[in-house]
Parts: sequence; C-alpha cells; structure tokens
Amino acid sequence: MAAPAPVKVYGPPLSTAVARVLATLLEKNVQFQLLPVNMAKGEHKKPEYLKIQPFGQVPAFEDESINLFESRAISKYVCDKYANQGNKGLFGTNPLEKASIDQWLEAEGQNFNPPSSVLVFQLAFAPRMKIKQDENMIKLNEAKLAKVLDVYERRLGESRYLAGDEFTLADLSHLPNSQYLVNGTNVAELFTSRKNVERWWDEISSRESWKEVVEMQRSPSPRNA
Repeated sequence: MAAPAPVKVYGPPLSTAVARVLATLLEKNVQFQLLPVNMAKGEHKKPEYLKIQPFGQVPAFEDESINLFESRAISKYVCDKYANQGNKGLFGTNPLEKASIDQWLEAEGQNFNPPSSVLVFQLAFAPRMKIKQDENMIKLNEAKLAKVLDVYERRLGESRYLAGDEFTLADLSHLPNSQYLVNGTNVAELFTSRKNVERWWDEISSRESWKEVVEMQRSPSPRNA
C-alpha cells in the first residue's frame, strides 16, 4: 500500500500562524511539504492561492482534496485525523480532556493572542520593516498581557500545563508569539518574572518539535518533512 501523500502547508515558518501548524504536524509525526508564499510579490493575491485561502493570508493547508486556512482549525483537524500517531493526547482522548484543552485554546485566542500579537509586531517586526514603533500601543498591550500572564501564573501553580499535567495543543498554541517575545524583544521579563510561567515556558519551548520549528525559522527554505 502506497504511503499517503504529505500534507501541504503554504507560508513562511517565520509567520506565527504557520509556526503553530508546523509544530502540530511535528508533534503528530505527520509528513508535510512546506511551500513558500512570496507576499512581497503578491503571490497571496493570485486567484489560484485565493481558492485555498480566501483571505489571502497564511497559512493555507491542503490534505488531498481538503483545504483549510485558520491555524487553530488546521491544528485541531490534524490532531483528530491523525489521532493514532505521534502525540496521541495533543488534543485529548475523551470529551472532558478536549473541553479543557479547548477552553485554554480559547483563552489563548481571545486573551493572550491579541496583546501578544501587537507586541510581536511592534517590537520584533516593525524595526525590521523600518516602521516607527507606537510606544503608547506597546505600553497598553504590555499591561494587557501582564494581566493574562497573572492568570496563567495562578493556573500553572495548580497544574504542570494549562489544560492539566500533560502538554497539549493549548500549550503549543502559545509557542509562536512567546518565542518572539522571550527571545527577540525587551519584554521577556513578562514571562521570566513569573515563576510558574517561566517554568512552563522553559518546558514547552524545549520540546523537540518546537526546536525544529525554530531551526526552520532560522533557515526558512522549502522542505519536505
């Protein structure tokens, strides 16, 4: 029986959303092909790309005849379709586990992601793009993120990871933005000044799957895995 064709992921690994999908695929031991999208040349606006990503963003994802385009939805799909391989508990193995993971995924998407994404852009990307930083925006979102991390500090004093005592998609989803903030900006103290958050960050960022994503970000060339 022929091996299944690798899934296709469109976009650069430097994208936080693309990085989320890549980390999920690596945790689940799913073969994938990473395909570049040159947004500077407008490739994301071409009709053939808009067929699989109607908003012209990254990532886009193909698995045979299936097209998906939102990183958290893609990650859940990968976990469910490939439930019996790789990290089998990444999205839980029963309804209660899945609900616990889902609520912390919602917390990431609704509470952590908005301020952390602003800080990633203002502190990590704006200088590279020669865009003037907005100091008021930075201060406002530092304060917002600090409040979120205060909640995480309490939670992580009760359990090893956000959804319990095992690493799950809820933790993984925080890796892309946190990577930039801890290692590439001057706001790392938001994480390192909180004992439980720092311990959690050290654990999740040390996973082999994430270290491989970081290596791909350092040399972002098309690849099969």
